[in-house]
Amino acid sequence: MDMKDLILEIIEHIESNLGQEMNLDTIADKFGYSKFHLNRIFCENVGVTIYKYIQFRRLSVAAEKLVTTGKPIVEIAYDAGYQSQQAFSIAFRQFYSYTPLQYRRMEVFIPLLKRFTAQNIMISLYANINMPFAA
Repeated sequence: MDMKDLILEIIEHIESNLGQEMNLDTIADKFGYSKFHLNRIFCENVGVTIYKYIQFRRLSVAAEKLVTTGKPIVEIAYDAGYQSQQAFSIAFRQFYSYTPLQYRRMEVFIPLLKRFTAQNIMISLYANINMPFAA
């Protein structure tokens, strides 16, 4: 399996399990790599660690639900994998600078991180290959 395919499989796994308990150890075990190696190659190609990718994607999906649905905030928090509305609100405010309720009232969705695609990875790989030639 080449690096692009590995990164895409990891992303697919993360995206399919955003609402589930997930961490670097379980992902590394699933794909048969050490967590340090897996996190390094993921970060080199995606630009953030696996932990940050999961956190940003969960919060982005939650932000979209806040704006596009009338679901209670506590349900959105649980859907995003948070154990409590309080933990969700703290994380949400840290990254969006608004509480979930304030964000909902703005009625504008701004994702922290969109889903990474094969095209993003190819651009990243190309940039890494050509980086030494940049002056």
